[in-house]
Amino acid sequence: MEEYVSDCVISLDHRVVDQVTTRRIRVVKYRGTTHGTNEYPFLIEKDGISIWPITSVQLEHTATHERIPTGIERLDTMLDGKGFYRGSSILLSGTAGTGKTSMSATFADSICRRGERCLYFSFEESPSQIMRNMGTIGLNLEQWVKKGRLQFQAMRPFYHGLEMHLARTIKFISEFAPDVVIIDPISGLDTTGTGLEIKSALMRLIDFLKVKGITAMLTDLTSGGSSLERADAAISPLVDTWLVLRDLETNGERNRGLHILKSRGMASSNQVREFMVTDNGIQLTDVYIGPSGMLTGSARVQQEGRERAERVTMTEEAERQQLAMDCKRAALEAQIAALRAEFSGEEAILTRTVSMDKQRGAVLALDEAAMGRSRKGDVVKTNGVRRITKADLRS
Repeated sequence: MEEYVSDCVISLDHRVVDQVTTRRIRVVKYRGTTHGTNEYPFLIEKDGISIWPITSVQLEHTATHERIPTGIERLDTMLDGKGFYRGSSILLSGTAGTGKTSMSATFADSICRRGERCLYFSFEESPSQIMRNMGTIGLNLEQWVKKGRLQFQAMRPFYHGLEMHLARTIKFISEFAPDVVIIDPISGLDTTGTGLEIKSALMRLIDFLKVKGITAMLTDLTSGGSSLERADAAISPLVDTWLVLRDLETNGERNRGLHILKSRGMASSNQVREFMVTDNGIQLTDVYIGPSGMLTGSARVQQEGRERAERVTMTEEAERQQLAMDCKRAALEAQIAALRAEFSGEEAILTRTVSMDKQRGAVLALDEAAMGRSRKGDVVKTNGVRRITKADLRS
């Protein structure tokens, strides 16, 4: 009866689903006003009552052209050479042990190094465990926690209901004001609701982050033997960039591989890269493609060793041929020098002979001229050469 005579009716509900409780509030009616009619989860904490109308988020965000590096140089190269779009959503999917947490932590470290803030939600490991494990691949996340650039929020997914998780997530985001939010993994939310409910909650969370201009990285654990191109949380249409981490089984080994399934708004590589987690961080190498197919791990190392040996052999053969050609060139140049020396000698002798003949001719001309004068004869010169006249012959 009270609902009919009251101007405003607010319904509070404490609901238990699968042994998990969630407080909800709904405005049943409020005369003379426009109000939301949906149910909203609310929190009662030391700071009071917090209500998050997350179901009212709309697609009103503005896309930016700004890019942020991934923290892995070769991955940036695969993403048009610049990395992710700021404010976009990124999904890392793969089976267990493919390196999803390592890549997420590398991205968080890269964000903190640029002086920005990162909020890391973990549903599987404690902050101390994450920082210890990431220290083995060269990442010192503890320094960023101390500087206030990195904050961890870790709890088991079944500790709250799905809507309560969403409300608490938005509360932490609003309080910390991060530039990047990482949720590792979203597949942990499977115990808190159905697939449709999880998709709806994550859709609202992603929309909320996009409105705020916050970049989101989500990891998803796929089941072994299932299609790697299927996200268990069924949110693949919601994300802007989707990276698939996979196991490559060859020659009795399991190695990691990475490829970009999609990346909206940019040209991305279609290659599969070998994904290695080393003491110095994450490294991407080219997968060898040869006559025998794709090679990774020790098979790739062996093939590269054979190729290096072949290149050394080819280099040695080229050097041997170059040496033989240099020897031939030296011998030919020596022969040419000898011929030139011989020619120079003969040329000098010929020049000297011609000079002596000219001198001899000049002496003979002088003698003939003197003889002509002594005989009172005429001396006729033609082109500088003396000619004996008939008078000389008669005398």
